[in-house]
Amino acid sequence: MIPLWLAGEAPAGPAPSFRPWLEPYLLETERPLGAVLICPGGGYRNRAPHEGEPVARRFNRLGWHAFVVHYRVAPHRHPRPLQDAARALRLIRQQATTWQVDPDHVAVCGFSAGGHLAASLGVHFRHPSLQGTGPLERLSCRPDGLILCYPVITAGEFRHAGSFENLLGPDATPAQRLELSLETRVSPETPPTFLWHTADDPAVPVENSLLFAQALRRHRVPFELHVYPHGRHGLGLADEDPHVASWLPLCAAWLRSLGWPTAARDTTA
Repeated sequence: MIPLWLAGEAPAGPAPSFRPWLEPYLLETERPLGAVLICPGGGYRNRAPHEGEPVARRFNRLGWHAFVVHYRVAPHRHPRPLQDAARALRLIRQQATTWQVDPDHVAVCGFSAGGHLAASLGVHFRHPSLQGTGPLERLSCRPDGLILCYPVITAGEFRHAGSFENLLGPDATPAQRLELSLETRVSPETPPTFLWHTADDPAVPVENSLLFAQALRRHRVPFELHVYPHGRHGLGLADEDPHVASWLPLCAAWLRSLGWPTAARDTTA
């Protein structure tokens, strides 16, 4: 358990008893490997355990370091979760030599609302709340890749209302909602992205992934999108459904195609 913030460093907010932290899952290696920072979902209300450690260990089996960020959720509001995710990514890069991480190959993987957090870092890495003058803040918090699993994306017609209420509060302004409607914030600097969703997701409509993919296409950002015909929300690794579970081997192949250094322990995990 690695605290993200030292005493007195974290930006002020409610629920001070919770201290966000980073959980590393490191491989023994003599050379730097790529890494994946995982943001579990939970509607910005909690963090789902099945989208944290089990996913990290599966990425380990595929030959990559993995980290889980335990970020702040409600009653904390934006930009607190984003600050925690950015801090986690910067810590990984700061400790890259110690942890044998290739600092130029760190992807951020998020599920549901954690997908919104991962995508937020991919489009808002220059957000004013993430800037500072300290040595850690001078490191880039732009991910090298995004892995978005049934992500919350839009605050528009196909929004997941609970996630945005938890993140912004019940009295959010149209401007605040627009800022965090991420399909409107994609740019040519947005990292290459892997997305998957189920077409009949009853909680977070598949249009969330489609809208983000369309925005990536408009800005000529490379992406890979997989839409499975059936599957409940919150599948995680989807071990219960062998067809949907193919997302992880497909994602691993995508990372390898982007040059992610791997220990290649198991290419089919």
